[in-house]
Amino acid sequence: MVAMSWSELERLVSEAEADRALQRALRHCRSRQELILAARRLGYEVSRGDLRRAWDEHRQLEQQAQ
Repeated sequence: MVAMSWSELERLVSEAEADRALQRALRHCRSRQELILAARRLGYEVSRGDLRRAWDEHRQLEQQAQ
């Protein structure tokens, strides 16, 4: 389940980068929970753990770049 939902998050990010309508739909989210619910309504099976993992990886990359 974890690997599947992580790949769903990757798919969501990839598709959002290319689709302005999807970007607009996600831009209105004000919290992680809203983002998860919006993604699920749009057909992506993402979890809170996926977002936490992505955020942790993002922070690590930022720290390495400094």
